[in-house]
Amino acid sequence: MTQDHPHDHPHGQTHDPAHPRTAVVTGASSGIGAATARALAAQGFRVVCAARRTDRIEDLAAEIGGEAITCDITDAASVEALAAAVPVCHALVNNAGGAVGVDRVDAADLDAWRWMYDVNVLGLVRVTQALLPSLRASGDAVIVNVGSTAGRWAYEGGGGYTAAKHGVKVVTETLRLELNGEPIRITEVAPGMVRTEEFSLVRFGGDQEKADAVYAGVAEPLLAEDVADAIAWVATRPSHVDIDELVIKPRAQAAAHKVHRA
Repeated sequence: MTQDHPHDHPHGQTHDPAHPRTAVVTGASSGIGAATARALAAQGFRVVCAARRTDRIEDLAAEIGGEAITCDITDAASVEALAAAVPVCHALVNNAGGAVGVDRVDAADLDAWRWMYDVNVLGLVRVTQALLPSLRASGDAVIVNVGSTAGRWAYEGGGGYTAAKHGVKVVTETLRLELNGEPIRITEVAPGMVRTEEFSLVRFGGDQEKADAVYAGVAEPLLAEDVADAIAWVATRPSHVDIDELVIKPRAQAAAHKVHRA
């Protein structure tokens, strides 16, 4: 039996329902992570939903026929346990991350900045290191790092988060160079304004009014499903096609400082 050449399937990778490819999605308990788990399951992946909130990922895994593994990406032992449970991985979506506060640099809460770097950058590296043997074992894998337009723009009050997301961009670019020649594709999907149930609420310490103000007058910000759709598209390109980076913004958002508000 001859092996299919990737060019035989110009519209994406084929999948065998009897032998589903395995995807791991971090931060799968809500928002973009949960939407991505659903989108990849719809493409035929067996999805391992990883996050700290066990009840949420268990419900999601039951819904999509996947597996829930409780994991804190800031904890090395927790990440090692995740990797041990996934001996072969075809797609890794490093989605877990977050922002806290809107401090100016001259008044920066360094503990908040440290948390953002640990979650957005070090957590991503920790998970990638742990799962690389599983990705290599697949013979054809893709890593999708969820970055942000904050990794491309600076804005007042965003120093801690933009520094972390710039870090995600550069780590992704470095991996692309270092893994060249291996059967692993590397992508950063960088969304702009996305309205999810938790991101801004967490950033503003649970202040719903401040969280809502971020999207005030913006009729149609991106939804988690829009970003998940892009991630699933990236993950299902033919083996020889690497989407290095994909920046996705709502039509209303031209730049950090240019958002159309009704």
